[in-house]
Amino acid sequence: MEQLSSLIDVQDLMTRIVAFLPSLFAAILLFIAFQVAYRLTRKPLIAGLRQTNLQPKLIELMIESVYRYALAIFGLVMALDQLGVNVTAALAGIGVVGLALGFAAQDSVSNVIAGFLIFWDQPFTVGSWLRTEGQFGQVADITLRTTRIRTNQNTYVIIPNKNIINSVIENYTQKGEVRVDVPVGIAYKESISHARKVILDRLGSHMDWIRKDPAPDVVADALGDSSVNLFVRVWIDDPSLRPKTHCAVIEECKIALDEAGIEIPFPHLQLFLDNVEDRVWDRLAPALGGGSGSNRG
Repeated sequence: MEQLSSLIDVQDLMTRIVAFLPSLFAAILLFIAFQVAYRLTRKPLIAGLRQTNLQPKLIELMIESVYRYALAIFGLVMALDQLGVNVTAALAGIGVVGLALGFAAQDSVSNVIAGFLIFWDQPFTVGSWLRTEGQFGQVADITLRTTRIRTNQNTYVIIPNKNIINSVIENYTQKGEVRVDVPVGIAYKESISHARKVILDRLGSHMDWIRKDPAPDVVADALGDSSVNLFVRVWIDDPSLRPKTHCAVIEECKIALDEAGIEIPFPHLQLFLDNVEDRVWDRLAPALGGGSGSNRG
């Protein structure tokens, strides 16, 4: 103990600690003051931003993340300055590290920028039903890095924001009711008007969730190789019912056309032979298993 006392000047150490305590208390109080400032300004800032056209999710991210951590970092820097730390040198070092991390995480930075673009442009919001990147579902959450979609299979698909910004987005919620188009084919010999009547009668009596205004309709789309192609078009209020509606329309159309005796053709090819010379028949006869060209019917 005597040797330790000889190495350490206890009185000098105590003097230094007592001299350091005011700076330590000042640093702690300063850091706490910034945290108190956040709590006092949080609700007024949220209320003010809600008067703008910003999305609620963006306001939440700006206040709960950006503003909160900015105040915390600023408070920490001020506290370190009270403790005598060379803040300028520390900030310069942090800047160099931040620059290196920025180059190493370019994809993450791109996703964050794309996240701000989504909030700014508002192609969709939380709760919207949309199709993008081959996925259909409801937007469950939007973060600065990803968009999370809940599908009809109750799975969550997490898509990087930069992928969404660079892809086609079909928003089924933004404009209200949604039209569902279902292709149906009938044979050329069948009447389009008769097929239209039996389909609409069936849909009106068996699908009570489709809208009456606009009313369902059946239109001719194209004259296909094997069938007259029709579009059965119905309107729904809830975009989540789109897959169910598509499947139900197909089923009800099949039942209605079968009950009416209207043929739904499958792809086929008809070959017509006209003015075929006898020498051609003579060459084909062995392959067809028939006699000579003079014995054909």
